[in-house]
Amino acid sequence: MIWANFLQSLYDSPVGSGIRESSVLFPWIESIHVLMTTTVVGTMIIIDLRLIGYGSHRKGALQLILDLLPFTWAAFALAAITGSLLFTSNAPHYVADAPFVFKMIALLLVGINMAVFHLNAYRQIGQWNDTLPPPRAARLAGGISLALWIAVVFLGRWIGYTVQ
Repeated sequence: MIWANFLQSLYDSPVGSGIRESSVLFPWIESIHVLMTTTVVGTMIIIDLRLIGYGSHRKGALQLILDLLPFTWAAFALAAITGSLLFTSNAPHYVADAPFVFKMIALLLVGINMAVFHLNAYRQIGQWNDTLPPPRAARLAGGISLALWIAVVFLGRWIGYTVQ
């Protein structure tokens, strides 16, 4: 009951109402959300392809990660902010929507996969930085990340057809 009240208060908030009732706010926020998500997924695909053994042979894995992650994190922050704003516009319906719930689960799994990668394979990146193919742990992390990011995009797109 407390959760339902919280979701309803988000829905009824000036921010939620303003976004929902405006003819321009939701599309603009959604467009920024999609662009930032595209940036996150695009940079992660480049990194993931390198981790599974494809991609740039001119840069080691570490340099590629260091070059791309600032853009990834900035875009992720903006995607999270815009996604949160979109969520406030229809919170009670989003939490009841299977694609939304599965997207949030996929994002949680992305984070867990990244943490496992950083606690394992990334700690020895100096040993395999320029090696192709990378070690099994790096390839596994890259493959899982790639699959999860594809799921996030697929589910995110699906939400638009299921939330009323």
